[in-house]
Amino acid sequence: MHLHPAPLPPCEVSWFGALCDDDYEFLGVPDPALASRWSHCRDLVLRAERNGFDNILLPSGYALGIDTTAFASAIAALTERIRLLTAVRIGESWPPQLARQIATLDQIADGRLTVNIISSELPGETLDAGPRYARTVEAMHILRTLLHGEPLAHRGEFWQFAVEAPRVCRERRRCPPFYFGGLSEPAREAAALGADVYLMWPDTLPAVRTTIADLKARAARHGRTLRFGYRVHVVVRETETEARAAAARLLSRLDETTGAAIRARSLDSRSAGVAAQATLREGADIDGYAEEFLWTGIGRARSGCGAALVGDPDQVLGKLQQYRAEGIDAFILSGYPHHDACDLFARYVLPQLDHGPLHGVWDPPGPAAPV
Repeated sequence: MHLHPAPLPPCEVSWFGALCDDDYEFLGVPDPALASRWSHCRDLVLRAERNGFDNILLPSGYALGIDTTAFASAIAALTERIRLLTAVRIGESWPPQLARQIATLDQIADGRLTVNIISSELPGETLDAGPRYARTVEAMHILRTLLHGEPLAHRGEFWQFAVEAPRVCRERRRCPPFYFGGLSEPAREAAALGADVYLMWPDTLPAVRTTIADLKARAARHGRTLRFGYRVHVVVRETETEARAAAARLLSRLDETTGAAIRARSLDSRSAGVAAQATLREGADIDGYAEEFLWTGIGRARSGCGAALVGDPDQVLGKLQQYRAEGIDAFILSGYPHHDACDLFARYVLPQLDHGPLHGVWDPPGPAAPV
């Protein structure tokens, strides 16, 4: 008798909306035609929807690019199927007003909104990681309660108020799932306490396995469960040789001084996650590969997600299937230039993946817990 492994559930496959000045033909060489502005980013989202992607990350950076919430509001009215993974920066908003904003966006998008929670500071503020993530946990509890249409008398460490849920929240009574990432100890605890989908940046398969096991155990201690997402770039071509050549071309005009400046300008340039990406890059082989088909060269010219899957369609698909077998439920992909890479992945790999919007029973509001 032969036992066959259970089939994997469909995975969510998202593309990346380059709202934060992160689109290039050659990494580190700005191109005015690829600058983050309404028309360029609008066309990218519409292309991702036409190509069949399930969701699209709309990132947020205070100093870089264009405003995420304003863009999400406009693009929601122009799209019909694709979900909008809209980044919100917790440190920059009063949570009851943010709940109203999220519910309004979700209404415009007809229930297609998903939310990427960013544990941010106020512009010009410096807050240690422990208090910053504690504030994020508090904010997620407030948002979840109000978005479910419940009144809230809140007496927390960072906010104290008593409010009724805004009417738009009471009408919808829906909290979009919270996608959230971070590698530090307080970030992991924040995810276990308040997130729905824990996002990871690129790493080796053993490291991904270890991280998933750790987050599952943390969530279980709080009586919760998590889904898991993986953010990575892709360079896919008809052959591995062509893919490797395309990856090398991306870096062909980059000098180390420019790359270091790009990495340093991000607000998260000193985070544990960014440090882990640097460690991954430093441990790679002479060609920049940390393991088979996982290329770290892309991290020489950006902060944050700093590696790409590089290979032919079968190789990239096989790598994604390995992540799925480890428990990854959702992928957030990107490539350079984003328009072209979106088409290439949709042509070569997306039709071979069993995919669809991520579904789950998201937690109702509950008592806030400290980090």
